[in-house]
Amino acid sequence: MHIVVIANNLKQLEAASGNRPFGIVDKAMARLFLFDATARHLGSTPVLLGLAKGDISPAGIGERPVSTIKAHEKITPSGRFVVELGTNLRGEEVAWLDYKEGLSMHPVLRTGDRLKRLATSTPDDNRISAGCINVPALFHRKTLLKLFMGRSGGVVYILPENQNPNDWVASLKVNQGGK
Repeated sequence: MHIVVIANNLKQLEAASGNRPFGIVDKAMARLFLFDATARHLGSTPVLLGLAKGDISPAGIGERPVSTIKAHEKITPSGRFVVELGTNLRGEEVAWLDYKEGLSMHPVLRTGDRLKRLATSTPDDNRISAGCINVPALFHRKTLLKLFMGRSGGVVYILPENQNPNDWVASLKVNQGGK
């Protein structure tokens, strides 16, 4: 998959909705790519994702205590998400993707072997979260939060695992029209 081609296609989609900065989460690579409003690549980093593979979270997942979420339900959903900066229950600054469903991009939790998983060269061990996207703390603070500050915010695209990403982007253009 060519992330640059996808980024340029998404830039055209975003142009229809106000030229906002955007991010792309490539679940297959377990990587976050950030772009300014002109699709200039600003950086990328490995991320941790939901334990289970899939593209759709169970309905109402954000209303349940994390302790009740079963392993097969811990999915990072695919989709187009408008970023809203805020705080989570731990008081951390996060980029909310879907507040109601509890989906955010936040600094990596320092529990278990999460930091070791990020440091490996393979994405195979980056599946551990309840569904949120865990980002290295320095990248989160210095790049991600700064990019999405301001009136226009931004958008994050989480690429699907069960569909060709280029076909998926094309379907966004038809179905969502950049809104």
